Amino acid sequence: YAMLLTLSPYTPRYRDRVSPPGVMIRPYLNGFTIAFNVSQPSTWQPYVDIMHRFLAAYDDKVQEEKNIECISGQYFIQGGNESEEKKACQFKRSLLQNCSGIEDPTFGYSKGQPCILLKMNRIIGYRPGAGVPVSVDCKVQKGNESNLRSVDFYPGNGTFDLMYYPYYGKRTHVNYTSPLVAMHFTDVKRNYLVPIQCSLNGKGIINNVNSDRFLGRIVFTLSIGK
Repeated sequence: YAMLLTLSPYTPRYRDRVSPPGVMIRPYLNGFTIAFNVSQPSTWQPYVDIMHRFLAAYDDKVQEEKNIECISGQYFIQGGNESEEKKACQFKRSLLQNCSGIEDPTFGYSKGQPCILLKMNRIIGYRPGAGVPVSVDCKVQKGNESNLRSVDFYPGNGTFDLMYYPYYGKRTHVNYTSPLVAMHFTDVKRNYLVPIQCSLNGKGIINNVNSDRFLGRIVFTLSIGK
């Protein structure tokens, strides 16, 4: 008990060995295979519902009320007492453009062009990329590369802006909403299982450890039927 009293409830004491971030995707529904038939709305509507629920916290009005506009391209480092509430930068769902669910409320699923969101795990104090934004790329994990002919990334260049880092922890960074990268799979081979790997790229990022499929990368399968 005496030793616990010496620990801060806000930040870890030792952060010199912070692990590189893992990643996760949305929608996530019973595993990492996203399978649906375009002509059967009942097969893709659950994915759409998950996306809308997840992005509710990113609604433009919600972000404008809770968070502030920040300067793009640089870390948002906040001083002061570690117990003081920290400000959080706005990440509006409109930044996701064609994958925002605003103009197309089906996120492309009704057209066989699904959107998938990528999110980095939160790590207190971590500054990804060492001053250069971390980017995302996607490719066919195994098989014919032509099975994945086109992917669009949002925001525009498919990067995690530096202004959303560092993260100060849930006790003080109460309104923090993790930045996202949307991947819009606009041309995927139909009626075929296409395994896809999406990876983070940047200084300090690790994405090639075979024993950890979530460290700096994630593998999922698209199966889009007519």
